[in-house]
Amino acid sequence: MTTLAHPDRLIQRAARFADRLINRLADLRTWGGGALDGLRHSYAVYRQRRALLAVDDAMLKDIGISRVDALQEGRKPFWRR
Repeated sequence: MTTLAHPDRLIQRAARFADRLINRLADLRTWGGGALDGLRHSYAVYRQRRALLAVDDAMLKDIGISRVDALQEGRKPFWRR
């Protein structure tokens, strides 16, 4: 059976390891959250453009755009501004 010669050193190493692990998990969470926000935004743009295609001429006139403008905007892919 072996005994630990320097238990304080072992505790310090474990604490540094835990700190690094927590920091990496926080970085991953930040990156993942940003990617998820981007996907949500892209899907919202997709839904809004598809809804614009379904609007009738009277409503388009109310919001001040023509049918041609609505078709151009509605047919754009979600990644294009």
